[in-house]
Amino acid sequence: GVVIEFVNPKYKDDTRTEFKKPTRLECMMQDIPKLFQKEMGSEANIGFTQFDRWFTFSPAKNSLDAGVEDANKGGKAPGTMSSAESDKYIQNQRKLKFAGVDVDVTEEDDLVPIGGIPVTPGPRIVICPGFAITQQEVVQKIEGGKITKQSTLVLEGEGLKVKNLDLDGALVIRTGHDCDVTVDGLVVRNKGCTVEEIPDGDDVPEEVAIRGYTMTKDEVMEIIINEPGKYHVGPDGEINRVE
Repeated sequence: GVVIEFVNPKYKDDTRTEFKKPTRLECMMQDIPKLFQKEMGSEANIGFTQFDRWFTFSPAKNSLDAGVEDANKGGKAPGTMSSAESDKYIQNQRKLKFAGVDVDVTEEDDLVPIGGIPVTPGPRIVICPGFAITQQEVVQKIEGGKITKQSTLVLEGEGLKVKNLDLDGALVIRTGHDCDVTVDGLVVRNKGCTVEEIPDGDDVPEEVAIRGYTMTKDEVMEIIINEPGKYHVGPDGEINRVE
């Protein structure tokens, strides 16, 4: 209530009887300086830090149809489930690149349309919060390696370290609490995952429909370790308990 709130409904048509998307209370970011001045006085020194969009913000707030319409008009931020996922994959590409991994980072010209929304062609990289959140954690837990554009990678586990990974396909590594796991020199070659657009009229669950595509797991290597202890995984993917 301190910052002025308003409602900005979007209707499906001129009858104004049905919302185009959920309507909510909103605040204008432009009102923030006014709030600071009101609460802290005109003499207060206020500073701002600006980050690139890829590092900070990619909402999943629009329907697929609304996102496709925006993309067709030349919009760069459709705000759909698929565009938000794509932006997260790209952010993780950048994180691994920074850590020294040989991996392509998707630029705007590299995006491909899937379900009408421009998204990354890959690699699709998921860095779970339990693995790393900060830049320091990423650098400490990732060392060298290379990942091809068609690959898919999921990393989860606070005690997991990955060195010199050579990935061309799909790999999922999940480790539990009190699991100290070092994956060193692992080589993965498999069919990976395939993204397929959902044909018009197909009856699919809503959580799939809002993305506009499905992901088929053709072949995936999974390394799952939940028993507390110290482990080493070498080039062949064999899990060896050290302690």
